[in-house]
Amino acid sequence: MKLYSAPLSLFARKVEIALHEKGIPFERVMVAFTQTEGYRPKHPDVLAANPKGQVPVLVDDGLALFDSTLIFEYLEDAYPAPPLYPATPRGRAECRLHELYADEVMLVPLRSLMYRSGPRAADPDERARDRDEALEAEAVIARHYGEVEQRLGGREFLCGAFTVADIAVFMMILYALRLGGPPIDGHPHLAAWYARVAGRPSVAPVIEEIAAADRALSFPVDAP
Repeated sequence: MKLYSAPLSLFARKVEIALHEKGIPFERVMVAFTQTEGYRPKHPDVLAANPKGQVPVLVDDGLALFDSTLIFEYLEDAYPAPPLYPATPRGRAECRLHELYADEVMLVPLRSLMYRSGPRAADPDERARDRDEALEAEAVIARHYGEVEQRLGGREFLCGAFTVADIAVFMMILYALRLGGPPIDGHPHLAAWYARVAGRPSVAPVIEEIAAADRALSFPVDAP
C-alpha cells in the first residue's frame, strides 16, 4: 500500500491516522510543497490518479483512490478490524454526519485563517482584509466549538468508540489552533476530548510532524 501525502495536508494526515489506527503497513510518499509555491511541481502519480491533482491518494494493489472520505470507507470495507465506524446503520450515518460537518462546515471559516502561515500580502489593504476576515472566521469557529461541546456531552468520543468522526473533527480543531484560532479552554468536554485524541499513538506522531513541518515551511503566525 502506498499513500501520497504532504507535510501540511489536513486531509492526507487524516488518512495517515486511520492507517495507523488499523495497523496497516504503508509506504508514504511526501509530495513537494512550499508556502510560497504550494504543491509545485505536481507529483505525476497524483496527477495520474486524481483529476484534481490533490493528495491524499491511496494506492492498494493497483487500485488508486482519492478523497479522504472515500479512502476511509474503502479501508473500513477492505480492512474491517479494528473498526473505525460504528456497527449499526444509524451509528454509521451519525458518524458520517460528524465527518461531513468537519469537512464541509468547520473547514469553511478555517480557510480564512490559512493566510497566517504563508507570506503576507504586499498590499496593505489586502492585509487588512485578511485580518478582518480571520477575525470574523474566529467567531464562527468558536461557535463550532460550542456545537462539538454539545455533541460530546460527557461521552469519551463522538460516536461512543473512537471513529473517523473523531479523526475529522480533531484535525479541524488542530488546524484552527495551529493557525491562531480561538482557544478551546472554555469548553471542558471538548478540551478533555481533544487531549484524549491527541494522546493516541496514531495521532501524537502526526501532531509532532505537523509542528515540525510548520517550523520548516511556515511563516510565523501573527494572529491578533
